[in-house]
Amino acid sequence: MSVSSTLGQQINRAAFWSAVITLVTTVVSFFLPLDAPGGYEATVSERVAWLTANSGPFMIGWINQIVSMLALSGIFAGIAWQIAGTHPLRAILAATLVAISVVAFLIPKYIAVWTIPMLAEAIATGSGSAASDMAQGLLPILNVSIPFSLYTSFDYLGFWLYSLFALLVARPLIQFSLSAKIVGITLGVFGIAYNGIVIAILAGAIARTQIEAYLMSPAGLLLIVAVATLFLFKGAVASTD
Repeated sequence: MSVSSTLGQQINRAAFWSAVITLVTTVVSFFLPLDAPGGYEATVSERVAWLTANSGPFMIGWINQIVSMLALSGIFAGIAWQIAGTHPLRAILAATLVAISVVAFLIPKYIAVWTIPMLAEAIATGSGSAASDMAQGLLPILNVSIPFSLYTSFDYLGFWLYSLFALLVARPLIQFSLSAKIVGITLGVFGIAYNGIVIAILAGAIARTQIEAYLMSPAGLLLIVAVATLFLFKGAVASTD
């Protein structure tokens, strides 16, 4: 077996298991908290009280999100490899977007695991201290639910990069197998929908309190992509065995 064939088999197998991990971590995420109850409407004091009492589940929830994001990015890297033979430039651009999106996603998710629990603890236990005063200012900026916080800006940047990736690979995928067609059509719909919502938000057509619901609704399509890629990559691995 040639080096390229071996590399292709390894990439396809890694992408297949990335799809499995994506689906498993998505199910797990339904049982883990990612923010204080009330989300957008929760006050700083309510968030501090909740984080202090639930720092463990909160951190586990966001670690699960990191694993899920890396797995989904692994799927996308595998998709870029699928089109590399017929559309090499698109594949390179798509893979580059995925790599940048990993950085954009990893920054806020690491902050959720490392920084936010410490900020809540500093506020709860250090009233009047310099650390507590700094934490009082930083925690609202890193709010995980308010759409214009520094935290969510990085998160939405990651999804926007995903949407650009989707637009790049959608058409080439439609030329291949049935499972590839399903992936391509679904990614195309995701890319168009997400960018349309972003334009509507920038035009002021969507209220701030509704931004999260609107932006996260197309993300559900990525679960369809994960399921379809199980068949896509399983077939790709079988064809190289």
